[in-house]
This record gives sequence, C-alpha cells and structure tokens, in this order.
Amino acid sequence: MSTLFVAIASMIGFVIAYHTYGRFLAKKLFALADDEPMPSVVQRDDVDFVPTDRSVVLGHHFTSIAGTGPIVGPALAVFWGWLPALLWVIFGSILVGGVHDLAALVISIRNRGESVGQAAGHLISPRAKLLFLIVLAMALSIVLAVFGLVIAIIFKLYPESVLSVWTAMPVAIVIGYFVIRRGKNLVVPCLLGLGVLYLTVYLGAYRLPLDIADVLPTGSTYATPVVVWTGLLLAYAFVASVLPVWLLLQPRDFINSLQLLVALVLLVVGLGVASFSGDADLIASAPAIASEIPADAPPIFPFLFITIACGACSGFHCMVSSGTTSKQLRVATDAQLVGYGSMLGEGMLAVLVILACCAGVGMGRLERTVVDGETVITRDSTMASSSATDGSASWRSYYRTGRTVAASAEVGAGESGEAATQADQSGGWRKQGLDKKLGAFIDGGANFLSSIGVPLKMGVAIMAVMVACFAATTLDTATRLQRYVLSELFTSAGFTLGANKFVATGIAVTVALLIAIFAGDAPGKGGLLLWPLFGATNQLLAGLALMVAVFYLARRSRPIAFLAIPMFMMLLMPAWAMTFDLVENWWPAGDWVLVCFALAVLALQFWMVLEGVMLWRREKTFRS
Repeated sequence: MSTLFVAIASMIGFVIAYHTYGRFLAKKLFALADDEPMPSVVQRDDVDFVPTDRSVVLGHHFTSIAGTGPIVGPALAVFWGWLPALLWVIFGSILVGGVHDLAALVISIRNRGESVGQAAGHLISPRAKLLFLIVLAMALSIVLAVFGLVIAIIFKLYPESVLSVWTAMPVAIVIGYFVIRRGKNLVVPCLLGLGVLYLTVYLGAYRLPLDIADVLPTGSTYATPVVVWTGLLLAYAFVASVLPVWLLLQPRDFINSLQLLVALVLLVVGLGVASFSGDADLIASAPAIASEIPADAPPIFPFLFITIACGACSGFHCMVSSGTTSKQLRVATDAQLVGYGSMLGEGMLAVLVILACCAGVGMGRLERTVVDGETVITRDSTMASSSATDGSASWRSYYRTGRTVAASAEVGAGESGEAATQADQSGGWRKQGLDKKLGAFIDGGANFLSSIGVPLKMGVAIMAVMVACFAATTLDTATRLQRYVLSELFTSAGFTLGANKFVATGIAVTVALLIAIFAGDAPGKGGLLLWPLFGATNQLLAGLALMVAVFYLARRSRPIAFLAIPMFMMLLMPAWAMTFDLVENWWPAGDWVLVCFALAVLALQFWMVLEGVMLWRREKTFRS
C-alpha cells in the first residue's frame, strides 16, 4: 500500500499546489489577463508564430519538456534512497521548477516572443544577453548530443519501439494539414491517429520489431546501430525544425501527449492493482535512505539537485517556454496551465518513475531470450520472492547486474551481464549505463502493467515507445530552439547568412552529429562524454533564467522573494557541484574537454551574475 499512497498523496499535492500557489503566481504576481496582446497574434507568420488552442500548446509543451530527463535523473538518484528523490521532485516542481517555467513564459509573451536570453538584454544589459545566448547554445549542444544518443539506445535495446515512433510523423503531418491548418475539430482525427499508433505498438511488439543491426555490416566502426540511428534522428530533427510548427511539431506533440496520457493512466492503474495485491511495495523493495551507494558516487548534497533536473527544475524548460511555446499561446491566462501545470505534470511523471524504478523493479527483473527466432520476455520470479525476505534485493540486483540480454550502446552484443556491468562502471557513476536507467523505468513500468493483464511483451513495448516519444519531442524542439539561438548570435555578430533558418539549423545538427560521433572514445559515444556536464549546466541555466525574472519583477515594483530564493538555490547548487567535479574528478583525471567546458560555463555564469549585481547597485529603484 505504500506505493499507492505515495502516488495518490503526490497527485493530490500537485493539484492543490496548482489551484493555490499556481493561481497566486498567475493572478497576483504576474497579473495575467485575457485581453493582453499576444505575440502569436500580433506577429503571426504561420511558421513560428501561430495562435493555437491551449490543448494543442499544452501537448507540445509538456512532451517537449518531459523528455527522458525525468526518467534518467530519478532512476539514478534513487541510489541515495527514494525519499530524498521524492521530496526534491515534489517540493522542487511546486516551489522552484513551476515558478521558473511560468516566469520564463510570461517574460517571453510580454517581450514579443523573445527568448529569456534576448530579454536579458532589455532587463539587465546587452552583455548579459550575449552571455546568456552563449550559455543557451552550449546547453542545447549537450541536449542534442545526449538526446540523440538516448533515443538511439532505446531503438537498439527495444526494436519494438521503432515502428510506432516513426509512424507518428506521417500521422502528425496528415492531422496538421487537414485539421490544425484548417481549424477543424481535433477529437475524431486525433483519436483515429492514436488508434493507428497503438496498432503500431502491437505490431512492433509481435510482428515487426525493426532491428537495424540486421541490415548493417558486422564489425564496422561507424555503421553501428547507435551511430546510424543518431544520424537519422538528427536528419529528422533538421526537417522538423524548418517546417511550420502547425505541420509537424504541434500535431505530433499533441498525438504523442495523448499516447503518453494513455500509457500513464495504464501505469497508474497497474501501480494501484499491484499495490493492493501486495506485489509492489515501495518500502520493502528499496531503502528510503540508502546505506550503500556506488563507491565513486558524489555526496547527495548538492548533487541530488542536479541529478534530478527535469521533474523538479530544469533550465531547458526556460528555452521551451520562451522559445516555442510563447509563440503559440493564444491567451495570456493559459500560461498558468501550460507553464506551471506542465511542470507539475512532469513532477508527477518523475514520482511514477521513482516508484517504477523501486517498487516496480522490486517485482522482479525482466529477462529477454530468443526462442526459435522470436524474443520472449519473462520475469525472474526468484528475484521477486527474494525481495520479500531481503528488503531491497531485487532493486539492488537490477542496478548491479543490469539487463541479462541485449547489451547497451557501450557494450558489444555478445558480452554477458557481468561484463556489461564492468564496462558500464568504467565510465564513472553518472556516465555509466544509460541503458540501466532507462531500462529500470521501462521494466518496472511493464511489471505494473502486467498487474492489469497486459502481457509483459506488450507492456515493455508501451513503455519503450512512451520513453522514445518523450525524447523525440525534446530532440526536435531543442533543434528549433538552437536555430533561434544561433540566428540571434549570428545576427549580433553581423553574420547575416548564419541567421538563415536552414543555415542555422544545419550548423546545429552538424555540431550535434560531430559531438555524438567523434567526441567520445568510440563512434556514437560523444553524448556520454558530455553527459556529466548536462545536469550542472542545465541547472545553472535555470538559475540565470530566474535572475532575469527577478529583474523583470523588480522593474515593475513587484515582490521578488518568490523568485529570488529559488534563484539563489539554482545558482549555488550547480556551481558548487560543477566545482566539486572540476577539482575532485576532471582535473586530476586529465579530462580536459570537461575541464575546459566547465571553466567556460562557470566563467560565463560569474560574468552574468556580476552584470546583475552591478545593475542592482546602480539602479536605486530596485533597493527602494
């Protein structure tokens, strides 16, 4: 019952927070009104600026911010115990992340749809704008490299997810052209599209699992599944970035949001049934506060606050809020639902991830074997029974040995589970085993679905498609955002050709592809090279966005404490964590790429904060 209690209590807490604190922020602090002029209407071009129904914008925004971040982060942070992770997710999303997302969205819609980085030029100084845009470009380069790798790993480990993810694109184009473009009713076409997608989930699981390794030459350095999938995904991201938002981005995100909603509902129902039956028990499956953690794991404080980013607070969200969402929002008051509400929804997703990675995995590890050419998925019942007698045995065993079949992107297909674990550990605590972090949620979620009669094979397919769709929406949105950022940087530098959307998008995709293929110690592992930087850089970006929001409120003589306290927290924690890694790990180990990147990010942050301090001391109105 502990599993179900945590889920219900968290959900109730988020609903109460939305109708109390969220309403206060929207109505009182930011004074949102229905009659405000909106960038989507005033600057409408039907390419980037498109006034859109709030349900469609909500689908786009939620699926864009809720990539694999709220899955990978909590799946890793439960090593410290599920209780610290749970508390940071709940209180972080309500008091920090939701405030950050809403503030970024409001600032953008009141500054002609400009990004927070551009708004920093008006609110702080022109230098602050340039500094912020550089940090945005660096952060987005990491996002593109990492998320391309994540989806490629999912496709390699779960070939049953490939068909559904790629089918979503032509279905979205049809809906975008015939429904959204022509202003028709969304309900029937979207339900038909949803039916098509779930049919492809079934086909992918039982009839058409698409394993690209079957058609690639063996022994090739570059023609590996992860490298090929990464290249194809970034090519798709290029196309998605330059097309009008109504043609692909909006309808695909809306369809994905419906697909994800169905998966989450099934997950919650399965969680409830498993909890009532006693199969899933959070307290028995994993420790609330862990006494055993990996030997090379950093201290929980401050690293908890950067390990779980999406799901509690994420700087990437300010880019989505001020990059794409603000250009589509039709009415200002919808910002509470889209900005603050989506963050709470992502917080609830992170709660479910924690439960799936602890109580769900505690129900038994899933094993994939090949029988007569067909993949069979079974649950290791000995692990499930051991959890009843030895507390967290199943949970610990999963994380220590990983998947027994289907090796990760970092490990050859013929290696055993023990060898895979050793290879994963060689990359360091946060760099190792992305497949384990994703697999913990997918396998744990499939265990929950099996409680309501969904076959394990179908349950794995549903969860894998859900994760891949989340990551894909983040990938194409991030590419469009990088195009905006690079265009603004090139314009500021007088390089007008670089501001062209095709040129800027091409540069964004090329840089991400070069990082993914050539930056690591093997092709396709570049995303892993930058992975240790992702959390701290992402959270520093959130702190800088909150600083811009503080100046926004101060210039309007509004209370700043509701944003200033989260701002100090999100500037201090990631800077502390990055400095710790810099001094204790990267510099002694001679990881000069990480050292140079970290020093650059810290220098840019210090410079921008210094710009803010100088402005605060200069402007008497702020201190009156």
